[in-house]
Amino acid sequence: MWMLVPVAFAGKLLSAFRKPLRSLWSSLVPWVLWLRATLWLPGGQSARPPQPGRGEPQESGGDGGRGPDQPTTPTSVNYHFTRRCNYKCGFCFHTAKTSFVLPLGEAKRGLRLLQEAGMEKINFSGGEPFIHDRGEYLGQLVRFCKEELRLPSVSIVSNGSLIRERWFRTYGEYLDILAISCDSFDEQVNVLIGRGQGKKNHVENLRKLRTWCRHYRVAFKINSVINRFNVDEDMREQIKALNPVRWKVFQCLLIEGENSGEDALREAQQFIVSDEEFEGFLDRHKEVSCLVPESNQKMKDSYLILDEYMRFLNCRNGRKDPSKSILDVGVEEAIKFSGFDEKMFLKRGGKYVWSKADLKLDW
Repeated sequence: MWMLVPVAFAGKLLSAFRKPLRSLWSSLVPWVLWLRATLWLPGGQSARPPQPGRGEPQESGGDGGRGPDQPTTPTSVNYHFTRRCNYKCGFCFHTAKTSFVLPLGEAKRGLRLLQEAGMEKINFSGGEPFIHDRGEYLGQLVRFCKEELRLPSVSIVSNGSLIRERWFRTYGEYLDILAISCDSFDEQVNVLIGRGQGKKNHVENLRKLRTWCRHYRVAFKINSVINRFNVDEDMREQIKALNPVRWKVFQCLLIEGENSGEDALREAQQFIVSDEEFEGFLDRHKEVSCLVPESNQKMKDSYLILDEYMRFLNCRNGRKDPSKSILDVGVEEAIKFSGFDEKMFLKRGGKYVWSKADLKLDW
């Protein structure tokens, strides 16, 4: 109301001197109207754009500029549907604490909920995802996500030891990317790490899988965890020869309750390398164009991880604290407790050309 005082006062003043000041009033009207339009608008709205202040949404630390009431979109989700594995990697940060696997129908229901919430990419992992039902369960999920949910990208991370060519013949057309974990091209180092399996040679199997991916038109990717046993290795020639679309290079990470602490099934402290050692490995391989590095800082909170019960796992406190299952409370509610850092997800290159239809590979 106080802003109306100048107008009211001007009206009374002009009423008292209407006749002698008629000409003055005529000249004042445009000025008063301009003043009104500049300083206030009908309904009490300022003509100036609102400035950030108390009570107004601010850009938060890890939401990519999203307001506090706007839900996180699960653009890319990593579904660890099983914890079982046939390898015993000493640094594993998702260990076989349970043998539970959701019924296929429930898993599909959860994947549909994620797709309806905005998921564009699903990555199936474990454990070892091919261990359950000899890969048939996994294959049906892959086909469902590509054929029915029509997701732009469906990928798998596997150690590769249980994959058979018949799986590619049945399900290869529905898979965009197959990532194989390979931490060394020295078989003795693989055995030390825990990737040995009797007479099978991990590196030879990796090359066979590369051939199958090319034949069945699946983009091939390699994941390597840099640790105490491989930090001084030079992998440049082998990686260039295999020519993956991406070579993800992770720094070995400690997660309480998984590979560190009293309740852990692994003790990974002996595998840890310093930031300087990790940077040294990256510097040695900087000429490899497909290299995508991920330090502990980049990796820890920048993944949306879904466990075998379809609960988001929050790693912000150095351990995996589960949300409620999306099957019980829905995606929007469960993802609030994911601890997901979307800014870091984008900064580390989490969103890239991930559909084989767009990669335009020379098969």
